[in-house]
Amino acid sequence: MNMRIDIDPEQALHARFTPPAEDAAAEPPSADGPARPSRLARAVKGGAPGDLRRLPRYLALFAALLAMLWGPVIAYVTFSPKSYTSSLSLILPGSGANASVNLDAIGQASSSASSAYSSSSLSPTVTYKELIGGDRVRGAAAELRGTEFAEAPEPRVKLIDQTGLIRIEVKGGSPEAAKAWGEATLEAFLAQLDELRRDEVAARERGAQQAIEEYRRSVAGTRARISELKAETGLVSSEQYAALVAEADAVDRRARDAAAALEESQAVLSGLQAALGASPAEAAAVMRLHADPEFQMLAAETAERAADLAVARGAFGPNHPMRVAARDAHAGAQTRMHARATEASGLDLATLERLASFAPVGARAELMARLVAASADHAGLSAEHDVLARRAATLRAQVMELVPAASELEDLGRDYKVAEAVFASALARTDTSKADVYASYPLVQVLAPPSLPDAPSSPRIKLAVAGGAAATLLLLVALGMAWTRRPLIDRLLHRAEPAR
Repeated sequence: MNMRIDIDPEQALHARFTPPAEDAAAEPPSADGPARPSRLARAVKGGAPGDLRRLPRYLALFAALLAMLWGPVIAYVTFSPKSYTSSLSLILPGSGANASVNLDAIGQASSSASSAYSSSSLSPTVTYKELIGGDRVRGAAAELRGTEFAEAPEPRVKLIDQTGLIRIEVKGGSPEAAKAWGEATLEAFLAQLDELRRDEVAARERGAQQAIEEYRRSVAGTRARISELKAETGLVSSEQYAALVAEADAVDRRARDAAAALEESQAVLSGLQAALGASPAEAAAVMRLHADPEFQMLAAETAERAADLAVARGAFGPNHPMRVAARDAHAGAQTRMHARATEASGLDLATLERLASFAPVGARAELMARLVAASADHAGLSAEHDVLARRAATLRAQVMELVPAASELEDLGRDYKVAEAVFASALARTDTSKADVYASYPLVQVLAPPSLPDAPSSPRIKLAVAGGAAATLLLLVALGMAWTRRPLIDRLLHRAEPAR
């Protein structure tokens, strides 16, 4: 009797190298015989930790993964070109600047630049970082170096917190090239800052010029209206109108004073006329008559003839020749005296006979002199009063006529001063704003110039080796966990069975 037993070579090989206890634990028998694990379950769970048949596979996998890890590291260290980094530092001052200009009797202009860090929403360091790292500075640096834009390295900008420091790093193929690119980047950055400041000043000036032109037209229009008003009314200034009003008031006061003096003079004159019973003209005629030498001589002769006649009357009869001769002589002298009196005084004979007793002798002569003087003063005061009254009336009429023009001229003068002050202040602000070129782009100073590197910044051999070593260690840990995964999985599965 022949019996044929088919034996699987893999099962036999597995039975040969697997200890009986582990096989019993790993493959529990069933009613139909021992069960064969599937390839999927074996791949997932792995073998026993003591199964050294898996070692070649793990060694091959470790070698392949190790080559995949260290190949790029060795290639990076061996074939990566060397580059050098030049660093420089910039600093922004934190204080602002201000300027003030006072224009005497015109206005005031002030220009103030606050601190660059006064606003929490704006940071000049961030602005400068974007400008340095932008294509504008990079292209300008390439032009300074005489190369293409693509060949210019991109600067690396770092801001130091809570400070105004800006650190810039620029790479190059050699230490000299890195330093040259750093200097070109710094020069291009400063040049771009100056250009931006000039553009800002030009833009402000264009806006200011429009406002200044408006102010200039306002000043010119007000001045033209003032000139036109002066030509129409003859009123030059508000001061002239004030002087005219003051003059009118002064003349009016003088006219009232003259009227009062005239009334007083009239009272004195009336009193003297009543006391003497003669008018000032008659008193002056009498005084003029008695001051005439010829009349005085004729009066003396008449008095002598009167004396002779009185003597003859006492000594002779009415028809005595001596008495008749004395009477004729007296009558002839009296006739000549009357004729001279009429001629010298300008009065008629009846008035002269009425005033015959007004001989300028003693107190009567003084009263007659006062009457004549009072008459003269009265006439002068009357003329002065008339002149002052007419002058006061003329000035009052002129003042009333110029009231609207004076009011308008004062308003125009005030408007002109305001417009001129605004215009002058705008001009001054324009001039002072030109000096304040750091308003939007604060002043930046070079704290550390571009350095000359003494060692390459890449490739970083130590970092690459450290990374490769760390990856190798992690690979070993991963393979170790894969080698011992079967007991861990079985333990987890056994713990999970009671929960079912």
